[in-house]
Amino acid sequence: MSLPEKPLHQNLLVSKNTGIKQLIYSILDTTLSIYTKSRPLVCTTYRNIPLSQGRNENKIIYISGIALQVSKSEKFPAMEIANGIVSHISANYDQDFKIQVVSPGWIHLEVTHPLLAAWLQSLAIKEGLEAREAGGEITPSSSLFTAQYAHARCCSLVRLAILEGLIQQGEPNQDDSESSKQRLLSSILTPNPIPWLNCDEKLRFHHPASYRLINELVRVVDSLAFPNLGGSLNWEKAATGLSRAFETFWCKCRIFGEVKTASSELAQARIGLVLATQSVLKFLLEEKLGIIAPCEV
Repeated sequence: MSLPEKPLHQNLLVSKNTGIKQLIYSILDTTLSIYTKSRPLVCTTYRNIPLSQGRNENKIIYISGIALQVSKSEKFPAMEIANGIVSHISANYDQDFKIQVVSPGWIHLEVTHPLLAAWLQSLAIKEGLEAREAGGEITPSSSLFTAQYAHARCCSLVRLAILEGLIQQGEPNQDDSESSKQRLLSSILTPNPIPWLNCDEKLRFHHPASYRLINELVRVVDSLAFPNLGGSLNWEKAATGLSRAFETFWCKCRIFGEVKTASSELAQARIGLVLATQSVLKFLLEEKLGIIAPCEV
């Protein structure tokens, strides 16, 4: 297996319309085909590769039982298959995933902070999702008002960050229309990239609410990338869950005032999470639920 020229967090695999689960599926699929060589296997499609996000709220971990599945069909020890697969992945993607084998053959892949930072950057600068203009204002249900309010809150925080000089945009536009306000949120020029990582290549976030929001973003974007896996999805529930995670983050993790003064990089990273959340909420509201994503309430 030839080594990638760059780790995933330095190339385009984490750009447009990419979920982290999508990346891991692709890696497992490729690695499995190389590891087994000419062996015919039944698990040759994404749908048949068992993969789920773990429940650790302080990390992004995926768990795969592919070795256990292959073991049943190939009559070969699951631990040996798992170790072989992990060996291939570790040799090529050690900067992107921390990988371990857990008895009796589970494969745990923890997403590294540099890869998470690159993925968040793709959402924050609007490369991760593309949404068309909303068709018109529709009266939402009471639960969806929570998501609309959260989106408007994201927009107001971004505008305040621009006024406070935390981030800079393109040339100012005097147009006060809704489309102009949306363009403002899509024209952030600096800092680029957002300073997600500290000097130790770790995310700057420490509060659990930050990681709960990141976990929720990962879950939602994974669902957008593979909407048919696991049956139909309740997009209203997804939007509400993301909105609540964001509100908790905003209540617990301040951006301005003392935080901005003590560490502008942390404040910018937190604004980056706001931008990423706004991007995903906009897509859910307009594309999946057919209602307007307001910039103000």
